[in-house]
Amino acid sequence: MDYSQKIAQALLHIGAVGFCVENPITFTSGMKAPVYVDNRKFPFWAEQWRVVIEGFMQKIRDGGIDFDVIAGIETAAIPHSSALAYVLQKPSVFVRKKPKEHGTKSKIEGGDVQGKRVLLVEDLVTTGQSSLAGVEALRAAGAVVEDCSVIVTYGFKEAMEAFRQAKVRLHALTSFSAILTEAVRQGVLSGDGKAIVEDWLAEPHGWAERSGP
Repeated sequence: MDYSQKIAQALLHIGAVGFCVENPITFTSGMKAPVYVDNRKFPFWAEQWRVVIEGFMQKIRDGGIDFDVIAGIETAAIPHSSALAYVLQKPSVFVRKKPKEHGTKSKIEGGDVQGKRVLLVEDLVTTGQSSLAGVEALRAAGAVVEDCSVIVTYGFKEAMEAFRQAKVRLHALTSFSAILTEAVRQGVLSGDGKAIVEDWLAEPHGWAERSGP
C-alpha cells in the first residue's frame, strides 16, 4: 500500500473527511462543495498523525527536496510543519496570513529566512491562493522557496497552473480522488454520491449552478 492510500485511510478513520452532497458547504474562497477535509483533527490522533509526518518524510526523500528551514501557514499547517521540523531537527517558522498590527509587523515568525531554502508545508490546497501568498511572503523576506508539501490536494487545474506559474513544485501526500476511491471501497459513500463528487472535482466553479434546483 502506498502513502496516498494510507493517508486517505487515516483521514477517513479519524472523521476528517465529510461528504455533504445533500447540504453543500461554502469554502473560504466562496466555492460551494459537497465535501470537506479537516486536517486539524490529526494531532488528536497520534497513530494517524504519525502516518502524515512519515509521509512528509518520504516525500522529501523521494523528491530529493533540499531545504534549510520548514515553514507552515497559520494556523492549520503549523502543527504539521512544527512536528516535521522537530523530527528532522530543522529550524521552523510560520507564516501569518496578515502582518501583526504591532511590533515588527512581520508575516514571518520564528527566525530569519534571508538567503535560506524554505520548504513550505500546508494542510490542504484548494485553489492554491493561500499557499502561494505564503510563498510570496517568504520570498519577500529573502527566502528561496521552490517546494511546497501538502497533506491533501483537490487537484484543481487552476491550482496546478498557479503553482507552475509561481515556479513552486507541489508535493501532495494524497489527492481527493484517492480519498474518494477509498471512501467508496469502504462503503462510506454510495455510487450516486461518488458521481456527484466526481462532477464537482471535474468543474468545481460551476458545480453549484449545475446541481441546483
